[in-house]
Amino acid sequence: MNKQTTGAAEGTAPRYEVIILGAGVAGIYQLYRMVELGVKTTVLEDAGGLGGTWYRNRYPGCRFDSESYTYGFSFSQELLQEWDWKERFSGQPENLRYLNYVADKFDLRKHMQFNCKVESAHFDEAHNLWRLQVEDGRELTCRFLVTGLGLLSAPTLPRIEGMESFAGPSFHTYYWPHEAMELAGKKVAVIGTGATGVQVIGEIADKVDELTVFQRRPNWCAPLNNGPISVAEMADIKSRYAGIFAKCLVTPGGFEHEPDRRGFHEVSAEERLALWDRLYEEPGFGIWLCNFREIFTDEQANAEFSEYVADKIRARVTDPILAEKLIPKDHGFGIQRVPLETRYYEAYNRDNVHLVDIQETPIERITRTGIRTTEREYDVDIIVYATGFDAITGSYDRIDIRGVGGQRLRDKWSDGPITFLGMQISGFPNLVTVAGPQSGSSATNYPRGIEIGVDWVTGLLEYMWKHGYTRMEATPEAEERWTRHVVKMYSTMLMRKAKGWFTGYNSNVDGHESGRVRHLVYNGGAPKFLATITQIAEEGYKGVTFR
Repeated sequence: MNKQTTGAAEGTAPRYEVIILGAGVAGIYQLYRMVELGVKTTVLEDAGGLGGTWYRNRYPGCRFDSESYTYGFSFSQELLQEWDWKERFSGQPENLRYLNYVADKFDLRKHMQFNCKVESAHFDEAHNLWRLQVEDGRELTCRFLVTGLGLLSAPTLPRIEGMESFAGPSFHTYYWPHEAMELAGKKVAVIGTGATGVQVIGEIADKVDELTVFQRRPNWCAPLNNGPISVAEMADIKSRYAGIFAKCLVTPGGFEHEPDRRGFHEVSAEERLALWDRLYEEPGFGIWLCNFREIFTDEQANAEFSEYVADKIRARVTDPILAEKLIPKDHGFGIQRVPLETRYYEAYNRDNVHLVDIQETPIERITRTGIRTTEREYDVDIIVYATGFDAITGSYDRIDIRGVGGQRLRDKWSDGPITFLGMQISGFPNLVTVAGPQSGSSATNYPRGIEIGVDWVTGLLEYMWKHGYTRMEATPEAEERWTRHVVKMYSTMLMRKAKGWFTGYNSNVDGHESGRVRHLVYNGGAPKFLATITQIAEEGYKGVTFR
């Protein structure tokens, strides 16, 4: 296929057949598939280089919590055999090198436009194409708009008075300076103890003069247990890649980890304890994903396991009062995103590390020299905001996306996302959201979900080109059915009670602070999602209209 642009009439053909938003993991693979087919495509990326998450997030301690060899792309056997992962959970610099290596190996960079911020994308109904306004003043047009926007790419700052008055460096972790930052001898404040804050705190505690952590709500954390991958082990992994990726395809989370199929209440307390002791010492998400399934659905099972982890925290933190402050009381283990940590709890045993519980002594304001709470003022040299993201839908809300009749996507999603398969939206023709809300990639090992999504999207586009179609759109009925299914999947999960990004909770975003559940992720598991979208494709993309 050498597909340039559809639309033969003079002046109505778009400049590109496909425009992809975002040059991260999703955008790179979607571009690869389009270039492979000879489709005229460009990627628009607002950052200065490719990599998405791994370009932006350069804070100390930033690394995979997926096993490195399950995170890489699987589409090229040659690539799999060429690349050697050095650590079981690879750090940001190596991850960025990997993605650049992929782009250069397949000559993809020439199709990417960097420092290219899209301000708006409006559907032109008369010509069945998308018109994009770029910050530099250009208008770009395409037949199909494919979004590869990151799940966590819309950082949010807290609502604290005086933030602009601080005299020293202050920044969200997403915007950690690219140039080296000297931390030795500095007094550093970290606001936030989510997954990012946990990584930063564990990494810098022994490198700064003084570290003050401002915690609103503690999170349940588990050990990452990272380590090097030897030359021999990497060779063994390369020989087993087919089996590794086959395993990822059949597990709920897209990892090698799969749940213990025994019933929680069918085994003895001693057997449960033996399993937990083993999982706690093993690397990665096993403590979360190889556990009994009931910890996600059964209050009693979850409470018993949460107490097990709480005892682990008490054993690792020497001050018993401080240990209790680090143990969540408002939710159980595993019902929201679990941060994996390295030396996090041990950091609080250091004399130079201090925890401030802002539930007890709230922050009043940021001053010129530090942070003032209701109790006292803390003088600091650097403030790090580890305050999270407007997850999944936030990156869409920051672009003025309008569909049929000028409807704004942010208005359609104001009470929570409504989608078909997490990849299409009624009223927004020719728009495909590869990593959109309610898609299979939003709650799985990301690249594994991405490859499934991109392959399905590519098949959909090939179907259109084969039949000469120039417009597609999910029906309202199909969208309603899928969203109803997603909501139902939440009803069985304790997750529905959590205040985390899986449920769209963010006190720094208007409308997201109430605790009302926004059904952002698909909880049915990767195998069920793949089976569903495969069947839909085999039935001629039932739920999508073409013309």
